[in-house]
Amino acid sequence: MESDRPRSQNEILAAALRLIRLHRRLKPAEVAEAMGMAKRSYEHFEAGKGKINLERIHRFAEATDSDPYAIIDCMALGSPEFAVRCADNKAMLALRVVTQEFDEAVGDAIMELDTRSIINAFTRTLKDLGMQAVRRDDAAKAWLDERIGRLITPTKDEED
Repeated sequence: MESDRPRSQNEILAAALRLIRLHRRLKPAEVAEAMGMAKRSYEHFEAGKGKINLERIHRFAEATDSDPYAIIDCMALGSPEFAVRCADNKAMLALRVVTQEFDEAVGDAIMELDTRSIINAFTRTLKDLGMQAVRRDDAAKAWLDERIGRLITPTKDEED
């Protein structure tokens, strides 16, 4: 239900931090220690209290082996789940690195690109990545389905 979704950036951040911590099966005290924070201060941070602190987001990402840029971007997207979806593959971190290399290689010529070309290039690339994820899941399922019949499973007679 749409009304159940967090509305403010602080609420979205709080949800993302909690989801990542749970995804990593960590306790608040473990993350607090890894971040060099008092447990109470960490709990305040995870609850989304106070101003959004980029340095703490980066420390949290390091402590939980997640993607700091996905955490930051999830607030703009309104999707705490996005931070978890990128925690393992570091998709937004990779995008930032590639963007940095693009800036260094192309420099001021970036200004010559029109918005439509940028949108089309990003749309194509992201659709291709989405299709790779679907194909990968389909390929894994097909591989498993093909081989599962080779396993020897117990019969009713063997269980008696």
